[in-house]
Amino acid sequence: MSFARMLALFGLGLIATVLRSAEPLPGPVHFQTSDRCFACHNGLADAAGNDVSIGLQWSASLMANSARDPYWQASVRRETLDLPRSARAIEDECAACHMPMMRYRARLAGRQAEVLRTLALPRSARDHREGLDGVSCSLCHQISPEGLGSPETWNGHFHIAEAPAGRGVEFGPQVVDAGRQRIMRSATAGLEPRQGNHIRRSELCASCHTLRTEALDGQGRVVGSLPEQMPFEEWRHSAFVDRQSCQDCHMPRAQGPLTVSSVLGQPHQDMARHVFVGANFLVQRMLDRYRDSLEVTAPSPLLQEAAARTRDFLAMRSATVHIATLREGASLRARVEIRNLGGHKLPTAYPSRRAWLHVRVLDATGKVLLESGALRPDGSVEGNDNDIDAARFEPHHREIRSSDQVQVYESILRDGAGRVTTSLLAATGYLKDNRLLPEGFDKRSAGPDIAVVGAAFDDPDFSQGGHVVDYLADASGREGPFRVEAELLYQPIGHRWALNLAAYDSVETRRFVSYYTAMREETATVLARASAQQP
Repeated sequence: MSFARMLALFGLGLIATVLRSAEPLPGPVHFQTSDRCFACHNGLADAAGNDVSIGLQWSASLMANSARDPYWQASVRRETLDLPRSARAIEDECAACHMPMMRYRARLAGRQAEVLRTLALPRSARDHREGLDGVSCSLCHQISPEGLGSPETWNGHFHIAEAPAGRGVEFGPQVVDAGRQRIMRSATAGLEPRQGNHIRRSELCASCHTLRTEALDGQGRVVGSLPEQMPFEEWRHSAFVDRQSCQDCHMPRAQGPLTVSSVLGQPHQDMARHVFVGANFLVQRMLDRYRDSLEVTAPSPLLQEAAARTRDFLAMRSATVHIATLREGASLRARVEIRNLGGHKLPTAYPSRRAWLHVRVLDATGKVLLESGALRPDGSVEGNDNDIDAARFEPHHREIRSSDQVQVYESILRDGAGRVTTSLLAATGYLKDNRLLPEGFDKRSAGPDIAVVGAAFDDPDFSQGGHVVDYLADASGREGPFRVEAELLYQPIGHRWALNLAAYDSVETRRFVSYYTAMREETATVLARASAQQP
């Protein structure tokens, strides 16, 4: 029996007693922290007996820990040190999606949200409690359908619904009868449950996962704009728009029928599991390893399980690799084809993410004739120009002949002077974007926010659904059979994106760099691999 199941079954009474006795947050009720939801929405199991407790699974997700994320905290500090005159505005904008409840209430009070001050407040402070609760139950389920999917609601500019008499509204996919509505209002200090089918649509996710960042100069003036994260727009330009929603992949359905509440719950067939499985296994591991300094409350086994689930998801749902080989005189040519299985670019969203090919060609004795893309112990990639020099970046390749060439699928930011940067608020565009395209994505008709940038645009083998790249090894004087091994590797935080923070002298940046350094051999995972033999 899993730890989560044991906690749900045997600890539910204790949890319920403690949480029901907790004092409500003072002041007008706009949101409730997640502890108000746990008593009723834990202790759930699917038809196969698997624990699907909503509160427990959410607690180990990056949604729950968006404000605790040490990389995000370090990145916020870095931007405020670069642009001290704009520090308050930067923190307020960053809080919109990482501390949304605290930020929404700050806006209602006519003030800007302060990320770094909030993290330093006592744990009993309302801002600290709401801020640290991240993207909580009460936040997502109170977002109104108004404007979803349109630019007006991007960058965390969603609308929060209110019922008559100032009560909040909690949306869910099911109809709630009058009796259960009264229970919900009582348990949440007045929130009104209401059916809202928009809770299962990609447009809901787009409000925080579609980000356009304004570049600023030292005086705080806007000097450009960057389409920082566009997975929703990538999805809309793909064949998946009529096939799968964000929730279909990232919130897989439980085996029904099962109740969504342990208190007078009704059975339903298609409850979405609140695992929010994504791509950042590294931060999940950091949250577990450094839980005390990051104020992590999710039990360690749940975070370990979540990180393992993330890696399994990436290995099964991200990509496939296929190899075709042929002799060309004294050379061996290997055609390595990658197929993107997802509904957006691979990798997508935050530009610190990268995937690359590690390929080896060996002769019959096991001697390596060509190796490209080897991962070093410090988390850097052999032959990658950007890991060697922050001012350079690795070009897109059609053919690779030596170990100082590596095929990296990534987005490289440029500042207003055309230089490589890892500062979001200095970036005005891209020097390179050759992230793998989803099925149905036409790079010729893609708009500027999701465009392919650089040499990949004119590469005929870089198209919807994937890429084919050739590896040419000198096999003269070598005996076959020859073996080709290829694996697609992935890092949620690339070496340069972590290393550049080391130049900043702050608690947050020093802490993250120390975490990353201590875990540098755990920064990557395999998305797909294949091998082939040539006689």
